[in-house]
Amino acid sequence: MTERIYNFSAGPAVMPVEVLQEARENLLSLGTSGIGILEHSHRGKAYMAVHEEAEALCRELAGISADYQVLFLQGGASLQFSMVPMNLLGAGATADYLVTGNWSQKAVAEARRCGDVHIACSSEDRNFAYIPKTCTFSAKPAYVHYTSNNTIYGTEFAAEPENPTGAPLVCDASSDIFSRPLPVSKYGLIYAGAQKNLGPSGVTLVIIRNDLVERGPKELATMLQYRTYAADHSLYNTPPTFGIYIMGLVFKWIKKQGGLAAVEQVNRDKAGKLYRYLDESRLFRATADRDSRSLMNVTFVTGDAARNDKFVATAKKAGLDGLKGHRNVGGMRASLYNAFPPAGVDALIDVMREFEAHAS
Repeated sequence: MTERIYNFSAGPAVMPVEVLQEARENLLSLGTSGIGILEHSHRGKAYMAVHEEAEALCRELAGISADYQVLFLQGGASLQFSMVPMNLLGAGATADYLVTGNWSQKAVAEARRCGDVHIACSSEDRNFAYIPKTCTFSAKPAYVHYTSNNTIYGTEFAAEPENPTGAPLVCDASSDIFSRPLPVSKYGLIYAGAQKNLGPSGVTLVIIRNDLVERGPKELATMLQYRTYAADHSLYNTPPTFGIYIMGLVFKWIKKQGGLAAVEQVNRDKAGKLYRYLDESRLFRATADRDSRSLMNVTFVTGDAARNDKFVATAKKAGLDGLKGHRNVGGMRASLYNAFPPAGVDALIDVMREFEAHAS
């Protein structure tokens, strides 16, 4: 087998090796069934056991009560940009959005197709390099929406924003879901594409409070109503079975690591080590404000585009791939999701230190 290298990709991203190994074993036969996981009917007992275990582990890890539905959907977070306002933004109502990057901007654009949107805060004035400290909410928002981690810009909310009493808090948690304890009871709805921290692309996790499931108009297309999936246990149509299976294996892996609190500590250690180097470096600097820095996506630059490109090429030769930053920020981006090994951070710092020592 080709030797694995360090994958800093922002998503689809690194997966736990033991998850990949177990999945490989079950491609030809799921357990002793004689049928591979990709081939099992979503209505059969073998797959149903996988499906139910994935939901049970999800609930266990995040402490999700019976007051919430756990749904496995398709369409990525981008479809949720539309489904949320379609179901929760009633006629004549206003939804409040915290704008901290491209993805929240796209969520706003879709919400405006459904009704009125109020921008409660924005960090666009400095190219989204920080998380705003204050918000100005509308009089009675139907819900408050924010993006917990901004993959492109390397910023992250340290805690849930305060929102008006009675307004459900809605979160796009695609790039930091299950990277730390999740106080679900503070939210009305949480959604996340799996391909950064939970599994492969193609499955989207939605955690939604029961009362919000029924808020959507019944005139909506069937596949755009949350109640459709809640009523049928995410099995109204054929779900992304393989993605749900892998997500279940990732949940098992997180549990084996000691749960969300233990995973958070490892993530803080990884990111902290890299930020400490950046703060001491004469050549490299982090782009996000110190109090807004992401534990998942560390964005940094040298201040010279040609030198940035040279470093990315140097790192790739050393077995460190996926470090090129998004065009909106430039430079480099090291994505340190749950499954990214601490040794990879050490390897990156070694390459950075060597590159800096020879920089003219």
